[in-house]
Amino acid sequence: MSKKIAILQSNYIPWKGYFDLINSVDEFILYDDMQFTRRDWRNRNKIKSREGLLWLTIPVKAKGKYFQAIKDTEVNNRGWVYKHWNSIFHCYGKAKYFDLYRERFENLFINAKASFLSEVNYLFLTAICDILNITTKVSWSMDYKLLKEGRTERLIDLCKQADGVEYISGPTAKGYIDEDMFRESGLHLSYMDYSDYPEYEQLYPPFCHQVSVIDLIFNEGPSAKKYMKSFR
Repeated sequence: MSKKIAILQSNYIPWKGYFDLINSVDEFILYDDMQFTRRDWRNRNKIKSREGLLWLTIPVKAKGKYFQAIKDTEVNNRGWVYKHWNSIFHCYGKAKYFDLYRERFENLFINAKASFLSEVNYLFLTAICDILNITTKVSWSMDYKLLKEGRTERLIDLCKQADGVEYISGPTAKGYIDEDMFRESGLHLSYMDYSDYPEYEQLYPPFCHQVSVIDLIFNEGPSAKKYMKSFR
C-alpha cells in the first residue's frame, strides 16, 4: 500500500482546501511543534457577513512569547467562544442548512474549554472531518521524534517515521522544499492544486472562496463535498 502523508500546522476552522488536503492522504500530521506566527491562520479565520468578510480570532497569550511553539500557545480567555458563535449565528442563521448543523456547532463552541490553541483547533478539525465523512488519521508531530534539523529534513523524517511513501504538500511550500532531497530519500513528492474550485450558493455576494469551510457546510449541507476536489 502506498501510504500518503501530509504535514501542516493546525488552523482554526480552516477553509475547504485544508480539508481537501486531509482527505487526500492516509495520515495528516499536525505540525504544532512549529513556531506560532501572529496574524496567521493558526488562531483566526474568515466568515461571510452581510457587511463583507468578518474575522473570527481566538485571543492567545503571545505577548513577549515571540518564539513559542503552536502547541505551547495558550488561549487568553473563554469569552471568545460566545462571541464567535453569536457572529456565526448572525451571519448564517438564514443559510439553507444552518438548522441541520446548528446544535452540533453550538455544542462545539460551548464545550471548547481547552487551554491551548492546538487542542481547540483539533476539536474543530476532527468534528468537521466527521461532518464531511473524512476518515483520515489525524496525528501530531509530538507523537513522533523530531530528530532532524532543517525544514525538508524534518518533513522527510516525519514521513518515514509514519511509514509514508508519498508526501503531499500545500503549494506555498514550493518556495522552501528541497525537491532533490525528497527524490534522494525515495519519497514521492506532489503538491495540492487549489485552483478552479466551483462556486456554490453563498448568502451574500460577491462570491469568495477564502473563507472557513463552515460557510460551505451551512450553505450546501450534505452536498458540500460536491464542491471539494478530493471527493470527485
